[in-house]
Amino acid sequence: MRDTTLETLLRRDRAIVVVALVTLTAVSWLYILWLASAMDTATAPASSGSMDMGSGMDMDMPMDMPTNTPTEAQEGSVTSLATVAAGPWTTATFAYAFVMWALMMVGMMVPSATPMILLYARVGRQAAQQGKPFAATGYFAGGYLLAWTLFALLAVLGQWLLDHALLLTPMLSSASQAMSGVVLIAVGLFQWTPLKERCLRQCRAPLLFIQSHGGFRREAGAAFGLGLQHGLYCVGCCWALMALLFVGGVMNVLWIAAIAIFVLAEKVVPGGRLLSRVAGVALVMAGLWQLAAMT
Repeated sequence: MRDTTLETLLRRDRAIVVVALVTLTAVSWLYILWLASAMDTATAPASSGSMDMGSGMDMDMPMDMPTNTPTEAQEGSVTSLATVAAGPWTTATFAYAFVMWALMMVGMMVPSATPMILLYARVGRQAAQQGKPFAATGYFAGGYLLAWTLFALLAVLGQWLLDHALLLTPMLSSASQAMSGVVLIAVGLFQWTPLKERCLRQCRAPLLFIQSHGGFRREAGAAFGLGLQHGLYCVGCCWALMALLFVGGVMNVLWIAAIAIFVLAEKVVPGGRLLSRVAGVALVMAGLWQLAAMT
């Protein structure tokens, strides 16, 4: 009976891993959507009792019309982010920003890491069936997520520096055309660098990565470390693309989704390296256009 139960669990491990990854990604995206909506509401102009029609005439509006006032829960979650330009950062500001970035990285990066995690789970199932199990898939995935959590800390620092320099709008998008142009050019050039090439190669070939870093691990700590290594390669490949969030808006859901889809395409679509370089050229051209438009 025990063997039968074990075999059943092993056959279902792929489904369990997939459900876990989908749930984690879905929860992250739901949070992003909720926070973006809350911030949009919190930063919208307050409604008033009259409307100026631009011709010197006022149109009286009913005072009991519904307004876009955020709920108490929404206001409490976005105050430190949406109104950060109005005052100094606090511990709460940092905490909210860190949670936002950490969950955003999970939502954006877990889909592109799924092939590697599923490979680990499949080989783990085969090893367990042969009586030589190694550490559970969760340890590997945890190491990967830690890498992006550490990146979230750096992203918060970047947000603080840009906000301190008055280069961000309340919706956390660039308030400077010059900065947007420079960021676009820098990210576009990075797409052609050897570092991008090396890191993307590791991300596009999961089995090659495992083999070149000592193979699958039986110890939990070693599996966690292997996942962390893979996550750091992924950060090295994609960190510059994340800087684009400050151009299009950290809370611009369509912009977030576009970057996440591009990251996934770079890693899984045949010819992803060519796609990366073509995008680099397009980004440089967009940046030059932004700078030229200033003159």
